[in-house]
Amino acid sequence: MKLKILFLSFIIFSATLTVNAQEIDQNLIISAYRYYKDIENISINVPTVVEVPFANEFIERSEFAVLDKTTNSFEPYFLKQELISKTPVSISSNPNTDTVDQMNDNNIQTYADFPLPNNIQGQTQITLSYMSPITSSILTALLDSNVALPSSVEIRAFVNGQNRIVVANQRMDQQTVRFPQTTSNKWIITFIFSQPLRISELRLNQEQIAGFNTYDVRFLAQPAHSYRVYFNPDRTAIAPVGEIGNLAFTKDIFIMPVILSQNNSNYIIADVDSDGVADIRDNCVFVSNSDQQDVNNNNRGDVCDDFDQDGIINSKDNCPNNPNQYQEDIDSDGIGDVCDKEESRITERHAWIPWVGVGFASIVLITLFVLTARSKK
Repeated sequence: MKLKILFLSFIIFSATLTVNAQEIDQNLIISAYRYYKDIENISINVPTVVEVPFANEFIERSEFAVLDKTTNSFEPYFLKQELISKTPVSISSNPNTDTVDQMNDNNIQTYADFPLPNNIQGQTQITLSYMSPITSSILTALLDSNVALPSSVEIRAFVNGQNRIVVANQRMDQQTVRFPQTTSNKWIITFIFSQPLRISELRLNQEQIAGFNTYDVRFLAQPAHSYRVYFNPDRTAIAPVGEIGNLAFTKDIFIMPVILSQNNSNYIIADVDSDGVADIRDNCVFVSNSDQQDVNNNNRGDVCDDFDQDGIINSKDNCPNNPNQYQEDIDSDGIGDVCDKEESRITERHAWIPWVGVGFASIVLITLFVLTARSKK
């Protein structure tokens, strides 16, 4: 009987852990999205494919999450996109990177990688050359997950044969930069960065084209269920879903009217090192440093800087001010040999010696105590 009770208790405990893990995973996904639309009171009697329009929304990332609020589970969806034909563009960068074309492949899972030079700020100049002039006033630079924004951005455009400044070098506070409407077939964007830079997509909005890109989200809705469609995450957040039906070519579609978007109160800006500073503004994204200390003012936090240029960041370097690539520490006291002033002490080399001294002193004290006690008798 006791074994049965223990077995049932184990099953209940395991189920509780599973439910808690699912709730944590769900909260992590929901917290990545900035907005949502509520889909309620759907007039259907059988499972029906519902289409939710996003025609009037500015979509930065074409990632969505459909939550069935009735069952509290995510549903698979199909994203229907109608992209306006745009002027073809070629892209290059200085310094060159082999992945530069991945900033223009309409795939936010890929990125162009711009490594950070040692002990100095990084700079890259990206040139967008169009087959014919485009008119634009919006630049969007989508970053890979957990990547800090560039420190600053400058935008230039060739207008009537002149290289004009459209956006003077300024601090970059978000992934979308707006500027006065400009027409040009050659644009030069310069980023200065103090953390490794990975750009998923680099887009200039082409406003000379009539119409806009449209997005519609389709999912299979159940009668008497209500749903919430999350959109525009600031990082990749893939919701776990079950099997998906044929949502692309189905005929019986219930098209929802335009639904007002709402701010997601559960949205938490990405902060991978949990130091209270958002990734996009953190001067050391992967090492916690809430004080953002930067004594040499190079926009790189001291904990992930490398003062002595030995290839090991300060927070992991056992001697941050003197090069010691191999981190030698003969006495294992956490201080590298090249800057350990105690290395010559015999007690540093032989940790057992102080204990011998303590033992000897204890024996002397005990002996004196015994002799004193005998003399009194």
